[in-house]
Amino acid sequence: MSLTRRGLLLSGGASFLGLGLAGLAASRRAGAATAAPAPETFEVIHSDAEWHKILDDNQYAVLRKEGTERPFTHPLLNEHRAGTFTCAGCNLALFSSKTKFESGTGWPSFWQPLPNAVRERHDTSYGMDRTEIHCRRCGGHLGHVFDDGPKPTGLRYCMNGYALKFVPGDA
Repeated sequence: MSLTRRGLLLSGGASFLGLGLAGLAASRRAGAATAAPAPETFEVIHSDAEWHKILDDNQYAVLRKEGTERPFTHPLLNEHRAGTFTCAGCNLALFSSKTKFESGTGWPSFWQPLPNAVRERHDTSYGMDRTEIHCRRCGGHLGHVFDDGPKPTGLRYCMNGYALKFVPGDA
């Protein structure tokens, strides 16, 4: 089962909301401008009803509603065969198994995506300052990237298993 923002708030994450609201109030006091980001365009576009038909409930919650699965629950965490991890929404190849590593965080982690596979977006949800990663072809939410990964990049692409599919083969 995946954890959505609503579920987090209802399950005791109200302190995160308080931090976010405090940060918002502080930025407004400081006179920070708030401009809406330009809308992104994607190659694969479906209506909400179509996404519901294409994806199961967990995939939909993660890819389309930016949910997060509980750590240590998805089978892809323990996938160690050679192959490619693709987007569960549009099947775009995202990560090679050669870049997967054990981060100990409870989510499949990679130190580098495949070329032209992902896009980044600034994410300030829950009062945190993070970089969201999404599929460049369908816009599906995959997870976040952090700067505490292994060499050679020093990055940790912390991905939701429900956002991915695994295709065995040459990596």
